Amino acid sequence: MRMNKLGRTGLFVSELCLGTMTFGGKGDIWSKMGALDQSDADRFVGRSIDAGINFIDTADVYSDGLSERLTGQALRNLKVAREDVVVATKGYGPTGAGPNSGGNSRLHLLDAVKGSLKRLQLDHIDLYQVHGFDPATPIEETVGALDTLVKHGHVRYVGVSNWAAWQIMKALGIAERRGLARFETLQAYYTLAGRDLEREIVPMLRSEGVGLMVWSPLAAGLLSGKYTREQDTIAGDRRAAFAFPPVDRDRAFGCIDAMKPMAERRGVSVAQIALAWLLHQKAVSSVIIGAKRLDQLEDNIAATDVELTEGELDALDQASALPKEYPGWMFEALGSRAKQLAQAGRKNAR
Repeated sequence: MRMNKLGRTGLFVSELCLGTMTFGGKGDIWSKMGALDQSDADRFVGRSIDAGINFIDTADVYSDGLSERLTGQALRNLKVAREDVVVATKGYGPTGAGPNSGGNSRLHLLDAVKGSLKRLQLDHIDLYQVHGFDPATPIEETVGALDTLVKHGHVRYVGVSNWAAWQIMKALGIAERRGLARFETLQAYYTLAGRDLEREIVPMLRSEGVGLMVWSPLAAGLLSGKYTREQDTIAGDRRAAFAFPPVDRDRAFGCIDAMKPMAERRGVSVAQIALAWLLHQKAVSSVIIGAKRLDQLEDNIAATDVELTEGELDALDQASALPKEYPGWMFEALGSRAKQLAQAGRKNAR
């Protein structure tokens, strides 16, 4: 298990992160994700740590807070030393029925962190992330509130999830101008079948030194290898009950067609190839894996042993390529001219 720096911080995290959305199963949405109980949580956390994973991600809305409770209790039950694990959680979603029980306001975020600390049974959160964009709250207020949490010692680092590139850049500018804690990470959806992130967000992340945590790396199981073009849902399966995130079906199965022979040559699962592709992407700090069964977790962990060749990476890039959009195709055209001029300059210099 390789360790990567989280963005430009001095914090090292495992290339795989244990996601706990499957813990709890409380509520209409979360019951479709999984319903692991405390004994399951103990096994999953224990196996992950034994495999070298030191990074765990949860959120206050997962199973109405039950996921955080199970995660915190698992760490206690297993007697995991606090310095041996990096715990990340998120706030933004509604934690009550009132008008101020959600969002990214100072009022809500400061209260939300207190609730998360209590459920996790921790004295601090290593990485606290705002879970979504709140158009009702000025970005200045959100960044200021997060800085307060860092200064008070409740939080070590702050991050963001599911924001657009311009929103993150604005927040980074505010933080730099005012000397406040800045977003060190983005948690976002990224898969072979969904590379939209590469249009604007990935270049921004690399430019600003922001780490990328990937959620739903298998597109909610679609890239696991168990689906076919003829049968892209299975009765009783999560995708049958909750087909999220949305996926371009033709592109996804084109990717699966390209991955199958790679998996067969190695005697591994298609899921391992899909995860390995993400682990080869330079912008990625950690890939969040979630599972409902221990064998699924074991299979995901084994992806860290899969090394793809340059030829295979090229083949997967071609199978999953995004359609050209403006201004991308214009950048490419302008870049081609610049490349030709540079080559001509080198030739003249000789």
